[in-house]
Amino acid sequence: MSTPNTAAPRQTLSVVDACAMIVGIVIGAGIFKAPSIVAGSVATETVFIALWIAGGLVSLVGALCYAELGSSFPNAGGEYHFLNRAFGSKPAFLFAWARMSVVQTGAIAAIAFVFGDYASQLWPLGEKGSVIYALIAVLAVTTLNLVGTRESKSVQTVLTSALALAIFAVIVAGFMHSGAQPVAAASPPAAGAPMFSQLALIFILLTYGGWNEAAYLTAEMQDARRNIVRALLLGILAVTVLYVLLNLAYLNVLGLEGMKNSRAVAADLMQATLGGAGKLVLSIIVMAAALSTLNATTFTGARTNFALGRDFGMFRALGNWNERTNTPTSALLVQGAVSLALVLLAATTPDGFETMVAYTAPAFWLFFLLTGVSLFVLRRQAPAAANPFRVPLYPLTPIVFCAMCAFMLWSSGSYALSKDPGSIGAQLGIGVLLLGVPLMFIARRNK
Repeated sequence: MSTPNTAAPRQTLSVVDACAMIVGIVIGAGIFKAPSIVAGSVATETVFIALWIAGGLVSLVGALCYAELGSSFPNAGGEYHFLNRAFGSKPAFLFAWARMSVVQTGAIAAIAFVFGDYASQLWPLGEKGSVIYALIAVLAVTTLNLVGTRESKSVQTVLTSALALAIFAVIVAGFMHSGAQPVAAASPPAAGAPMFSQLALIFILLTYGGWNEAAYLTAEMQDARRNIVRALLLGILAVTVLYVLLNLAYLNVLGLEGMKNSRAVAADLMQATLGGAGKLVLSIIVMAAALSTLNATTFTGARTNFALGRDFGMFRALGNWNERTNTPTSALLVQGAVSLALVLLAATTPDGFETMVAYTAPAFWLFFLLTGVSLFVLRRQAPAAANPFRVPLYPLTPIVFCAMCAFMLWSSGSYALSKDPGSIGAQLGIGVLLLGVPLMFIARRNK
């Protein structure tokens, strides 16, 4: 008989290592798409930059809360484990359902539209070119993950390097540009008009998304109790500085009005500064960055669905693991099919990316809020790990985080009730989430 595997993670990560991982997790292709949508939702350039700084501060507060949860109750299930331990299996099931049908698949569809918008800049395929390219991207990345884990990880390394190159190229080109006028001068806000809409915050905090994965680094960090704070501070500070510099570069070249009118803001910046060659190179790099984000999201999302299949008999088919390729084949196929359906659905709206972000927002912020509340509940339980990190200024820090999550949940819900064409995505996302309630009771009987 073989003996059980008792190996445990080794504490090999330094502060610099962990900081680099946090930056790599957070920064994605959304920074090349979301700024133009945010620009259309604010009144002035000053408010535009201030909101990106505020996004970094909110992310830091949330990351500190997740650091305590991750170091106190380390588990591969992440939020699923926290919610199950704090509130029981019902909220945990709804979280897993939302991640499978709304949050993760919606994110895949949204990033696929980023790829499609930039691909259309290079090789136009007509009015629905972005949609065609988005469908191709989802199919290609799902196929790559079906081929095998080793192959998907190798491609991920190459694509992440392309993302770093893209960010550096845009910042340098934007600040070297001088003398040219913006595409159009920003008009002053009308009297009584709001300085920014809630939609701006939704897209900014989406672009900062991913820091919650940082909690999983605690088991492998040297002196994690102290160094997790340093890594989070340095990592999110680095991301905030990069994002602010990128948006200042966009404003320097295009102006606020020029950003509003752009579907591929980074490519337009390179076109204005370096001509057609710069736009060509940048578009290719951003497409690679979008594929990087797609690959990582596809990889992690399928494994969450696999765990759901193991825990609930109703989703047993998702719990099949292919030993030859070392992949959850059924989970990948289902996830890919749902993502393709969402791309086709979003194609009927004016902006597929915006629709898919709205689709994910209510469920995303609901479970972020519940995870923040779980910190108060789990504080009363004995931590599973010795000497865990404790969030500073407790209970103020988690209260601020929960308040922001509640505000964003309310904002995304309000947007769902608006007459904006993209609000159909939020309405559908809420409907799919509610569909999980009867499924929850059925699944519990078959657990």
